[in-house]
Amino acid sequence: MVNFVAIQKPLLHGLMKMAGIRLHSVELEPGTTMSIWVPSETIKKHRDARKPKSTSGNDKPDATVTITNPTKPVVVFVHGFAAEGIVTWQFQAGNFTKKYAVYVPDLIFFGGSTTDKADRSPTFQAECLMKAFNKLGVERFTVVGFSYGGMVAFKMAEMYPEAVEAVVISGSILAMTDSISDETLHRLGFSSSSELLMPSSVKGLKALQTVAMHRKIWFPDRLHKDYLEVMFTNRKERNELLEALVISNKDATIPKYTQRILLLWGEMDQIFKLELAENMKEKLGEKAEVAAIKKAGHLAQLERPCVYNRLLKQFLDSIHYPTTPTKR
Repeated sequence: MVNFVAIQKPLLHGLMKMAGIRLHSVELEPGTTMSIWVPSETIKKHRDARKPKSTSGNDKPDATVTITNPTKPVVVFVHGFAAEGIVTWQFQAGNFTKKYAVYVPDLIFFGGSTTDKADRSPTFQAECLMKAFNKLGVERFTVVGFSYGGMVAFKMAEMYPEAVEAVVISGSILAMTDSISDETLHRLGFSSSSELLMPSSVKGLKALQTVAMHRKIWFPDRLHKDYLEVMFTNRKERNELLEALVISNKDATIPKYTQRILLLWGEMDQIFKLELAENMKEKLGEKAEVAAIKKAGHLAQLERPCVYNRLLKQFLDSIHYPTTPTKR
């Protein structure tokens, strides 16, 4: 039987290629590989006639890949837990390629990214991203993180201040403490993070959709089944990621970030309420600011993409393309 979500992916991939980004696989080290959508102009494939013919019987010389450094300011979009990178950021990625070099990674155990390492922490995800960007010639970037990806983005800003020049966080927190986890799950009516974020049934996926979106949109059960089959792979490993995400309250700290931080929030976010963003702003200090999007929930970038993109563009442009005062 045809999986409608699976057959839509090539269409989405084609649209992204038309927008100027393409999927590329980076081997970080033996056993660990990360898939990342990168600017097309930075990845050049060409035939090397000096190489021997392929042993597979193909008479064409093997292709080699040349990686070049981005020439525009870099923006990295880091996805959440319920979908891989390009699905999460499908309304953002192609809209910023004119002025920015856009990178959309799949975190480890999402999309085509895998590892044989045992580490499941957000710190490990941040380390993998940094290794990938080093191999891709990316030295400085603004990171935009959503939900789980927001926690990874915060970790990157803390660990690599020389590389992360600014941070945009949507529907996320500095770290998932046990008190925040317990309060959130109790308020939403779920027994565990796995029940909320790793649904195994149509009913469970509908429940996640209900709390994640402000607008109530109906989808047929068939589409929910197809989405579960395509997007919720590597279940064992992803459940381990969720277990490694929660830390004790006594271990929680507030790093002194050097970067400007935009907390770009859905005003009606039920998972991480707007009050959390406002409290974070107070703790982070004058370098942080909050921008709320009306009539949007946790998935603000998908529910109201035009407003989200406008606010994000204003923030990015203020960093990279500030208006030059007119001389009198």
